[in-house]
Formats: sequence, structure tokens, C-alpha cells
Amino acid sequence: MKKVAIVGCGGSGKSHVARELGRILDAPVTHLDAAFYDDEWNALPMDKFTEVQRELVAKPRWVIDGNYNSTLPVRLEACDTVILMDVSTLAALYGIFSRQIRLGAGHKGNGVHNRIHWGVIKYVATYRRKMRPRVMAKIEEYAAGRADVVLLANRRQTRRWLRKVAAEQS
Repeated sequence: MKKVAIVGCGGSGKSHVARELGRILDAPVTHLDAAFYDDEWNALPMDKFTEVQRELVAKPRWVIDGNYNSTLPVRLEACDTVILMDVSTLAALYGIFSRQIRLGAGHKGNGVHNRIHWGVIKYVATYRRKMRPRVMAKIEEYAAGRADVVLLANRRQTRRWLRKVAAEQS
């Protein structure tokens, strides 16, 4: 496991898993929200964002978390492992609200970019029905049969899986 793409709904735990895997694997971690937005929430133009990702995946080791479905093939074609944080809608909603309460709004410098508004709530509430099938189709098209695909359905399963990976690395 040297090149890991982590995808899933907002609030599912992608950034946490990325930080933990980066530590376990001694690999650089990139949170795509931090690459896409500046401190004033201005988005990078999509062509530049795609190029940034191409540069990141050309490196020998990496952990990248984030969705950005339009550029997902860049990461899926280069990774050896895909982790889909496949938590329930309720767990994801809990995740975004509890993170906001714990950490507050804004950029936190550790991959956490909190900004809850109606669009974010709607995205999270409809992710499993609308976005998940599209993500699954891209995983099937670009990574299945070539990369390991790990589905993590809840926080307990995620903690167990991270402990297993850590034990295998030591």
C-alpha cells in the first residue's frame, strides 16, 4: 500500500483516515479541500486543480483524500488502494455537525475545512442516493481489478481496519 485514494461523503472520516494512514505508512498526505480552496474559500480553476493532482499522483508514495468526482479518474488510475468511506447518511450528517461543534468553522491547517451551509447539508443528505453510485462506477471503471478496494461502513470497522494495517506495517 503506497498510493492510496480515499473517497466518501463529507463527514465520513476521510481526513482522519488519511492522517492515520499517512502516519502508519510514512507517506505524505494531501487533503484535496486544502488544494482546491484558498483561505477565502476561492476555488482553484479546474484545469489547474487537475494538474495539481497529476503532479501529486506521479510521486512514489501518497495518501490523498477527497471526492471531486470530475477528477477522480486521475487518482483512481494511479492508486494501488482505494478506500471508500461508505458510512450511513446519519453517520455522515453527525460527522459534519460534530466536527463543526468540536473544531469551529474555517480552515484548520490539518485538512479540515469546515463550512456548513445548506448546499453541504443537502450534498451529505443525498450522497448515498446520488453520488455514491457515480463514485462506485468510477471505481469499477478505473481501479477494479488493478487496485485493492476497501469499503469501510462505520467508525468501529474503520478503527479495526487501521489497527490491522498498523500491525501489518510493524
